[in-house]
Amino acid sequence: ERGETVTVLTPGGGWVAGECAKTKARLITYEWKAAPPQNAIMKAKWREALLDCDLAICTVHPPRDGFHCSIFAASCIKEGDPETHLITKTGTIVPSYSREFYLPDESIHSSIVAITNSTRDYLIENYQIPEEKVSLIYQGTDTHRFRSSKKGQLEAFKRYPIPQNAAPILGCIGSLEHRKGQAVLFEAVSYLADGPLPDIHLVLVGDGPDEQLLKDKAEKMGLAENISFFSFTREPEYVYERINMTVLPSLYKEGLPNILLESMAMAVPVVASSLGGVTEAVIEGKTGYTIEPGNSDQLAEIIYQLWIDQLSYKRMMAYGRDYVVDKFDKNKQFNHFFEYFKKLSLDY
Repeated sequence: ERGETVTVLTPGGGWVAGECAKTKARLITYEWKAAPPQNAIMKAKWREALLDCDLAICTVHPPRDGFHCSIFAASCIKEGDPETHLITKTGTIVPSYSREFYLPDESIHSSIVAITNSTRDYLIENYQIPEEKVSLIYQGTDTHRFRSSKKGQLEAFKRYPIPQNAAPILGCIGSLEHRKGQAVLFEAVSYLADGPLPDIHLVLVGDGPDEQLLKDKAEKMGLAENISFFSFTREPEYVYERINMTVLPSLYKEGLPNILLESMAMAVPVVASSLGGVTEAVIEGKTGYTIEPGNSDQLAEIIYQLWIDQLSYKRMMAYGRDYVVDKFDKNKQFNHFFEYFKKLSLDY
């Protein structure tokens, strides 16, 4: 859309390949299982894709059977077109990751984009990566799409039927697994349902390995009337239309979760564990609150205080929306990425 030539190099048959096939980008696919460095055919394909590219952008992800794309890309650039600048992009820090995932070969032109400041600090302090090599650029969210409307509210009531008298309605969106801390949230809901907020209701949206375990736990804790399970959705805006606050009780490993920005854009306050870049978006008492990971008592207390002070709650709704539009609008952030790419292409 900005008039630049783009090549997308991605595994064949995947979601990314399918989406990019709809665009004007040049699409080159490969079978990643056949991509060890000793595979001359695969290396030739990568070198062809990267040839004459000013920049090569690669997301840092877990190695797959010993293969890591940033390391492989660096070797292809070195052998093919050393003038290409390799950018690795990362959000969530995984301590087991090797430094070379982020900076695979210091003899080629390379740099890193971190999408949270906490990630940037970690790379500099723990991996001893030079500060000038790591830039902070937030990804942002689509503030036009994530905006409450009467039409959206009506659709949300159809998609997410819950008890009529439910209040407050909590929303928790994400994979149903231990690290997301849903069990901690159950403890908080149980305490509040038995005490000051008997009509509290949790809308749990997602799929994952702990789905049945969590359903059994809800039954065992007597929370069947206070918790509703719904499948994963690619249209979370309807979840935000239905709830009063978003809760992210993760225990570990978070960057800057999209659901927090989406929720605030929809004028829904958030309560989240203080992990990674969460505190860069959740401003205490203004856009939401943070909690110590795993502390169900603190979580229950904050949910209660947030809900009973309706004056502050309504202020938080408005402030959250304004804050995301100002600081995390996707179009604004794209412009920051684009300016960064242009600067690097001119420098090299």
